[in-house]
Amino acid sequence: MPEIIALVGLSGGGKSTVARHLAARLGWRVCDTDGLVEQMAGRTIPAIFADEGEGAFRERETVALMAALTEPNTIVATGGGIVLRDRNRALLREKAFVVWLDAPTDVLIARLRAHDEERPLLAGDDPAARLETLRAQRAALYRDVAHVTIDTSEATPEDVAERIVGALFEN
Repeated sequence: MPEIIALVGLSGGGKSTVARHLAARLGWRVCDTDGLVEQMAGRTIPAIFADEGEGAFRERETVALMAALTEPNTIVATGGGIVLRDRNRALLREKAFVVWLDAPTDVLIARLRAHDEERPLLAGDDPAARLETLRAQRAALYRDVAHVTIDTSEATPEDVAERIVGALFEN
C-alpha cells in the first residue's frame, strides 16, 4: 500500500472532508496544503493573493506540497490549483497515490455556498462560470496525475473514503 495519498480536484470536491474521514479510517495523519501555506506564511490565502498575487501563492504552494509529501502515512488534501505547475504534478506522481475527487459544477457550487470561506478564484458575479473555466483548464491535469477518479456527488465522505481504500488494494 502506498505511504501517501493525495487528493486533488476543484474547490468543493470534498478533498478536506474526505481526507479527515480517510485518515480516521486508516489511522493516518492529514496535511492540508492550503492550511500549510497559511501556517508557513502567517496569513490567509486571500491575503496572499491580494498582497502578492497568484504567482507568489503558487510558489508557496509548491513549498507546502514538498513538505506535505515527506511524511509516510499521510493523507494530503491539496488546493484546487496544485496541478497547474509541472513540478507539483511530478511530485504528486512520484510520491503519492493520487485520487481526483470530482462532482458536477452545480454540486460544487452548492457545497462552496454551504461553507463561509473566501475563495479568491471563485470571486465575482458568476462563480459557476468561473468554476467551469477552471474545470476546462484543469481537468486534463487532474486526469494526468490521478491513479483513480471518484465522483463525489452522490456519495457521503465516508463512502468516498471506503472507495479510496478499495482502490488502494486494486492498484
